[in-house]
Amino acid sequence: MARIAKRLIASYILDWIIIIGIVAVGAGLWNLTPNHRPFTLTDPSISYPYVEHEKVPTYTLFVVTVVAPLVLTFLVSILFPWPPILSTLKNPRSQARTWRKKLWSWHAAWLGLGLSFAVSFLLVQGMKNLFGKPRPDLLSRCDPDTENQARYALGGFPGVLNGFYLVSSTICRTQDENLLNDGFSSFPSGHATYAWAGMGYLALFFASKFGVTVPWMPYRRGESSSHSPTLGRNGARDDTRHTNGTSSRIPAPATATETEKPAAPPLPLFLLLLIPICTAIYISSTRFSDFRHHGFDIIFGGLMGAALSFFSFRLYHRPVVRGGGGSWGSRSNGRAFGFAGFGSGIGKEDRERKRNDDVEARDLEEGRMPNGGMQGVGPAASTAV
Repeated sequence: MARIAKRLIASYILDWIIIIGIVAVGAGLWNLTPNHRPFTLTDPSISYPYVEHEKVPTYTLFVVTVVAPLVLTFLVSILFPWPPILSTLKNPRSQARTWRKKLWSWHAAWLGLGLSFAVSFLLVQGMKNLFGKPRPDLLSRCDPDTENQARYALGGFPGVLNGFYLVSSTICRTQDENLLNDGFSSFPSGHATYAWAGMGYLALFFASKFGVTVPWMPYRRGESSSHSPTLGRNGARDDTRHTNGTSSRIPAPATATETEKPAAPPLPLFLLLLIPICTAIYISSTRFSDFRHHGFDIIFGGLMGAALSFFSFRLYHRPVVRGGGGSWGSRSNGRAFGFAGFGSGIGKEDRERKRNDDVEARDLEEGRMPNGGMQGVGPAASTAV
């Protein structure tokens, strides 16, 4: 077992080394001089004023999109274990396994978040340098030598109508080299990419942890609407429990009425998901109002960040529809607000939840981890909480 644990830990260390290596490569690209794409002094799309005080400066972006998700995923992983029975066990061995499950959940959350940011950083810095697209405020940064633009011409049609020259960045008289180089880093928007990479990941994490998904419906045509699908707590369509290489049959799911089936989650939880999404939208919008990026740069960066957050989340977590192993039960007079009994109000219908909790409690007391819990097979297993 010690040898297996060491190999398991070594595999995660390798993951972190790869993530850190990706960040290091991105940092190296960050220090390179970007390509300076030729431009014309008559282009209105790069003639906006330079705004010195950004609405969302880089340090604020770091706190909101990196520090906040790290803190929130840690708190949720530690304070909201799944299944809820884990938080009620008093046996010291069971409590130790509960904490191990919490720590694995926390680690998997950070691993996916780190991958999302690392790949985002690498792609953003590499693409900015490769494309060298002028920002909307380039001419304000450049301070061009307008009287001698023919001297810096690379092309154009000066003899046609009013004419224009396509000039190089050597026409710029500014002495601030960093300011000028940053003026050729419009595509893609780093703020938009990082905002959606972090906030998109956080929204998926919340949805998975708190069971924010679509209500129950039959899995296939012809399935009875008066019975629940045969689902284990980890979402597998099986009634066989595998533990430490052995398997045992457990009772079939209890029959439930339509009102006992998993239903829509409480609406306030959707507001919880909207917070990171709206934050990402606001951060992205400031890049347009501050004249730092063109519209396409922001849209592309946002889509790229959202795609990376989804990929990184799914690499270490189950689909949101399976999330923490269950969904919200239908509301009733005794459970009208759901949150009053968080952990008892979430899960499969009450009958199956009680049956599964009893089985899992017995497994933990006997020193076995429940199916869908941590069995040392990787972070995906640990994040069924």
